[in-house]
Amino acid sequence: MDKQEVFKLLLAVSEHEITPAQAMLHLKQAPFADIGYAKIDLHRGLRQGIPEVIYGAEKTAEQIVGIVQTMLQNGQKRILITRIEPEKAAEIANTIPFAYHADGRIGFVGKMPEPSGHGTIVVATGGTSDLPVAEEAAYTAETLGNRVVRLYDVGVSGLHRLLAHIDVIMSASVIIAVAGMEGALASVIGGLADCPVIAVPTSVGYGASFGGISALLSMLNSCASGVSVVNIDNGFGAGYQASQINHIGGLHENTIS
Repeated sequence: MDKQEVFKLLLAVSEHEITPAQAMLHLKQAPFADIGYAKIDLHRGLRQGIPEVIYGAEKTAEQIVGIVQTMLQNGQKRILITRIEPEKAAEIANTIPFAYHADGRIGFVGKMPEPSGHGTIVVATGGTSDLPVAEEAAYTAETLGNRVVRLYDVGVSGLHRLLAHIDVIMSASVIIAVAGMEGALASVIGGLADCPVIAVPTSVGYGASFGGISALLSMLNSCASGVSVVNIDNGFGAGYQASQINHIGGLHENTIS
């Protein structure tokens, strides 16, 4: 049960559609479901506004199916699953219909929501090699009810490619800047935009990039104001945070519920 569902429940009590005792019964549902290999947090939507998301890496297809089925049985209509390799996705699809986004290694159970965020989230990459992380961020934001514009391969080695889309940059509500190598894209975008910029360092690069650490440190040391940084390759975290920013301003319909 998420915040919107609780609000509707309280509204039903105030309008005498259900009794307080019936509402209490709904609220007393178990806060988590224990299925042995996983304890599924059923009240996360109520606490955080967005229900639990399944991290698929290192889980078997059978485990993911079991978790999804439990969540569906407890009323969750939409479920996001991150870090799923194609072979595992094919196994899951044999049991549960779901949309698989191969570029971002991410899956979604249920119907995609209509955008409910206030503005547009822009996802920009330094190069095409950053696309898997960027697609994880973009698809996460879309499943959370946001309009997303993708600007790919607009890195600093050809700055004119980014400047050709300056209108998109300046009209965004939130920008996710995804880059490996030296990670300079976040600083450049941060110096052009008047909205929050979420920097995502990727593990793309040659030896001295140290698996994304160079980009991480560059982004942390950005002189552009308004730039925050998530962990290396954490597209999901960036998409999630961007959605929270884009939904600030009042109670809204929760999209993964």
